[in-house]
Amino acid sequence: MSVIYILDILGTFAFAISGALVALDKKLDIFGVIIIAFVTAVGGGMLRDILINAHPINWIGDLNYLYTIFTAVLFTFLFKSKIAHLSKTMFLFDTIGLGVFTLLGLEKGLSYNLHPIIALIMGMTSAVFGGVLRDVLTNKVPLIFEKEIYASACLAGGIIYLLINQFTAIPENINFIVSSSVVIIIRAVAVKFNLELPKIQDDLFTKS
Repeated sequence: MSVIYILDILGTFAFAISGALVALDKKLDIFGVIIIAFVTAVGGGMLRDILINAHPINWIGDLNYLYTIFTAVLFTFLFKSKIAHLSKTMFLFDTIGLGVFTLLGLEKGLSYNLHPIIALIMGMTSAVFGGVLRDVLTNKVPLIFEKEIYASACLAGGIIYLLINQFTAIPENINFIVSSSVVIIIRAVAVKFNLELPKIQDDLFTKS
């Protein structure tokens, strides 16, 4: 079992908990919690595999993903009452999943001989679209459409990975950990210090 596969399972676990926490916060029933956890954990990877025609789709070809999601849901049910700050916990797991899936999607795109720019987009797709599905299904505005630094953190980590891969001899596993950590750190620092991307001013589009 490779380090990257273990990180993939851990990322799935993290995203599934993120989805389950949102579903519990919305007071959904057990079936609803499982569905939201499922789409959060594998939705982005599934969309990526469909776009690059990768078969079998990740969770269909490996039941460990489903086992991981069910375990994450059970974990969330058992320990939700012990979580003091629900929103902070959801942010933690969401951010970990974001970093891991960015690099997993990027690497899979490269393994299918996609242009690095397209592979980078596949990495971002893997990372953010599970969260998009989660937010849409729970009637929230997806973070990718808000002012927070979210998808741009994925792009930054992906670019770091490509640069390290191109210009250094650092082993792939180390590059994966370093680059995914960049995503996590950028996201965490941006939220802590309320950093935002520049906003387009409305007056640019209004006549004087």
